Amino acid sequence: MKTKKMKSISAITLAALLTVSAVGCSKAQFGSEVVAATAQTASSTVSPSATSAAEASSAETSVQDTSERFSDRDLEQSADLATAIQLNLESNQDVTLNKEGVYVLSGEVENVTVVVDAAEDAKVQIVLDDVSITNEDSPAIYVKAADKVFVTSTDSENHMEVSGSYIADGDTNLDAVIFSRADMTLNGTGTLEVVSNEGNGISSKDDIKITGGVYTIHSSADAIEANDAILIHDGTVTIDSGKDALHSENDEDTSLGYIYIEGGTLNITAADDAIRANSFVQIDGGTINIETSEEGIEANYIKINDGQITLYAKNDGVNAARKVNSDVAIEVNGGTIDVRMGSGDTDAFDSNGNIYINGGTITVEAASAFDSDGTAQLNGGDVTVNGEKITQITPSRGGGGRGGAGGGRGVGQ
Repeated sequence: MKTKKMKSISAITLAALLTVSAVGCSKAQFGSEVVAATAQTASSTVSPSATSAAEASSAETSVQDTSERFSDRDLEQSADLATAIQLNLESNQDVTLNKEGVYVLSGEVENVTVVVDAAEDAKVQIVLDDVSITNEDSPAIYVKAADKVFVTSTDSENHMEVSGSYIADGDTNLDAVIFSRADMTLNGTGTLEVVSNEGNGISSKDDIKITGGVYTIHSSADAIEANDAILIHDGTVTIDSGKDALHSENDEDTSLGYIYIEGGTLNITAADDAIRANSFVQIDGGTINIETSEEGIEANYIKINDGQITLYAKNDGVNAARKVNSDVAIEVNGGTIDVRMGSGDTDAFDSNGNIYINGGTITVEAASAFDSDGTAQLNGGDVTVNGEKITQITPSRGGGGRGGAGGGRGVGQ
């Protein structure tokens, strides 16, 4: 790769490009723009109302078209530094980026917020190059306004931490070390450690995408939280959260509030749910290791097409519950899924609607393997429950019981 010269400017002399404040970021408010999902996205999550193995098998070819989910720039793991501005951060001096461009951050500082306050069509790229920011009560990065922000790590170690509770910015309740009111993509070739002692790790009012890099997140609340969607293409993310590890919820648009995973590695320790979305969770690949959780994966609709999933849960392993509509189901078309449950009234696969097992390799250790309020079908795949391979599902209804172990007299209807 050709080496490109960076333009180096101190933070105080950026004039029109940057505003530097020694007392904190400004409180001007910008409305967040809600990005609506396409009709194709919404329709592609609908389960086949299959009543036969032939009909259910069609689900195996109904994987969502993901070609437009990640742009070329999302997937590029290094920034174009031809016109980049290098910023050596200084303690107690906030920096405001108000123009589209690429900004390279470095320095070990305290009480600094990097504020993005740009035009609604601006794309801003923040490059982390051996930067450490430790704050008492404000985010390390705060995106107030922009079209999209990229946070890209160089081959370096980076750290961001908020030690205390967050102070609101007017009507905006800041609650994360990285807080964005615009779409955000995390990528790069380095590492980023995020520590939030009294809040979320990374939050966005729109989308959060992860396409590369290595992340370690310790949070007292949700580790990664987004109103519209969380999308993971690649990267390694290790999470220790006091609430949910991944949480996506949208109260205004029921087609949003989803989680999509097609690659990468997730290592999760969660006090509450590991992966929770309001509308749907779709997993097309990647390695997901849920070491402990209250519920492993939860959404209105859960669709697993591929991936290596290992989870331990104390309540439900994979749980479909009515949140946004009556299309409640768990659909497994492929992948390798190993579910181990805690003792008590627990279910490995629990659906308030239907369960379709069309493919994949599933291993369950639980008192109750399948609990369904609707149809439960084993149309394909290799399913082993407590050491015994099963060929049909007899779901429990309302939790527990020998039928929930998967053996028994027939398919529950």
